[in-house]
Amino acid sequence: MRILVVGGGPGGLYASLLLKKQNPMHDIIVLERNPEGATYGWGVVFSSLTLTSFREADYKTYKDITDQFVIWDPIDVRYRGQVLRCGGHTFAGLSRRALLNILTERCRELGVAVRFETELSDFSCFRDYDLVIAADGINSLVRKAYADVFQPRLRVGKARYIWFGTHKVFDSFTFIIRENEHGLFQVHSYPFDGHTSTFIVECAEQTWLNAGLDQADEAASIAYCEQLFADDLDGHPLMSNKSAWINFVEVKNKQWSHQNIILLGDAVHTAHFSIGSGTRLAMEDAIALANAFEVHSDVKAAFKSYELERKPRVEALQQAAAESQAYFETLSRYKHLEPEQFAFHLLTRSGRLNYDNLRLRDPYFVERVERWFSDTSRLNSASSIIATPPYAALLQLREVRLVNRVVLSPLPTYAARDGLPLDDYPRRIMRRASGGAALVLTEPVAISADARITPGCMGMYTDEHQAAWKQIVEQVHKDTSARVALQLSHAGRRGSTQPRYMGLDRPLRTGNWPLISASPLPYTARSQTPKAMGREDMDRVRDDFVQAAKRALDCDFDMLLLNCAHGYLLASFLSPLTNQRSDEYGGALANRLRYPLEVFDAVRAVWPPEKPLAVALNASDWTAGGIELEEVIEIAKALKTHGCDMLLPFAGQTIPDDSPNYSPNFLAKYSEYIRNDTGILTMTTGGITTTNQLNTILAAGSADLCIMDPPHLNAYE
Repeated sequence: MRILVVGGGPGGLYASLLLKKQNPMHDIIVLERNPEGATYGWGVVFSSLTLTSFREADYKTYKDITDQFVIWDPIDVRYRGQVLRCGGHTFAGLSRRALLNILTERCRELGVAVRFETELSDFSCFRDYDLVIAADGINSLVRKAYADVFQPRLRVGKARYIWFGTHKVFDSFTFIIRENEHGLFQVHSYPFDGHTSTFIVECAEQTWLNAGLDQADEAASIAYCEQLFADDLDGHPLMSNKSAWINFVEVKNKQWSHQNIILLGDAVHTAHFSIGSGTRLAMEDAIALANAFEVHSDVKAAFKSYELERKPRVEALQQAAAESQAYFETLSRYKHLEPEQFAFHLLTRSGRLNYDNLRLRDPYFVERVERWFSDTSRLNSASSIIATPPYAALLQLREVRLVNRVVLSPLPTYAARDGLPLDDYPRRIMRRASGGAALVLTEPVAISADARITPGCMGMYTDEHQAAWKQIVEQVHKDTSARVALQLSHAGRRGSTQPRYMGLDRPLRTGNWPLISASPLPYTARSQTPKAMGREDMDRVRDDFVQAAKRALDCDFDMLLLNCAHGYLLASFLSPLTNQRSDEYGGALANRLRYPLEVFDAVRAVWPPEKPLAVALNASDWTAGGIELEEVIEIAKALKTHGCDMLLPFAGQTIPDDSPNYSPNFLAKYSEYIRNDTGILTMTTGGITTTNQLNTILAAGSADLCIMDPPHLNAYE
């Protein structure tokens, strides 16, 4: 084949030599616009897994690369005057210039023509080649020329960063966090040869502006950073290589190929530098492309094979990188965390590391985190003798003490509750309570007959309900150490539906009761249209919540949780999707929050000050125009001021046709943002089935309690 490679970076060179090695008859030309030896960067990092793939692809370059490697094991987090080290990670780095020299010489050795200082401006020559590999970087001219086909999506990051080098040789991958009068700065630094380290400085846009770095030239930027990180540099200067403050750009492309053209490396995808090396990704692309042509002689078939191999891997890495990027862009959110928790959160920020695999890598680091967590959870100042996992730590909520951080519900939220006999419910509560959970949370319990979701919903509005609940709570308190929380709810426009085992939100055929909501909007096209609540309705519902709270107090429930989520009545006031009122209860957030706060205040007034009162609310409606996290932060602040002790963030179900995102621990991020932005305690849920998930969430400060959903407890007996 006649092959043209546009771009002489590591990805383009590696693809060229692998294809030439595979078939020496290939005629391969590499065009590079820069002079030979020119590179804008310092070091590159590879993992042990990547090195294995290099060894299999071309042993000669693998040997040359590894002969120049600097290998290190730990990650250090320098924060608040402490250095927290976590080992067991194993990275290898080398100079980017050395890597380019190795790959260039290997290309020449195999007979690949590498032409430097050659600018490509006429793409009509592409028709003269069987294969064109566009490896021309993040600002790819090829991608731009065929943008209508590749359909690139470029997302510009919020933070600013600048790429330096230094002769201060760090012995680890080092994160440095420094704060001055201008804001918070962080450094990503790592060694790549015996005398030089990469030193990337990053900060929020506002911090960059506060420091006047938008007006600083290269020398002024170096001087500022040298002074800020003087203690870490130990007198070593920073070195520049056309260094400038820029924003990271995430690159994605809907199509990776067009006719005989295939995109590779940064031209087709990028991942934030805090989690991965673009060089590594590009070279892995090259291996996959060469492997595809080893199997398929047809160009189109090879392209398809290449994309099927690389796209899922790249997308997974980009998702993790986006999580990591978002963390560093909002780092000030976490600066109140103590060093142990801060370091643990930083290491687990992207979801690729967790409690269990950190324990395998470095048990001493995890033990330090455990001991800190145990000590902060104790009710006296004495240090614990034995470090316990975070899930086993105590939690004090007002005068209610929870013996651990595990919450269980009698049934999973998706279960067909109405398909079970009601007398089975107490047994299920007892099973959860006796299974070691510190807190058992009931399903949503109706405050009145017309507040039910379905005819079979649990209630707390009659003497019979009260007597039944009282017996349940007494038995839990008598036979276990668990506490019991009652979740009070009004279904609003999602009421008067068939049992859930017959389908979600299907209206009753007969026996309907009238519905109310913030606005007269039916939940589905088949649903009953609710009445928009007037003042009389508001007073009645508020009083029903109060009466149910009084009944709960008589039953000796330890905690109340008001449901303001999932499109139910109180939630219908909060979301702009369901609140279209023009009075003092609609429009601006303060107005939409007015009625839920009225209900909360009324319940708080009758609920004893020694017992906690919590609220469940949507952190996102998962649809355009719905409530989003910024408004929820303001709601959380208001609720905290009014005496709310804990929040349980949910997402979606405000409208039936939302766009859910059920990624791992998908609700924990909302909990984390609310907890760290407002200081209020949070409970989280969302497919938490293992103690590993639970310990990771708690140790990172993402929540204070976790609702577990263990499959063995959810099987119907």
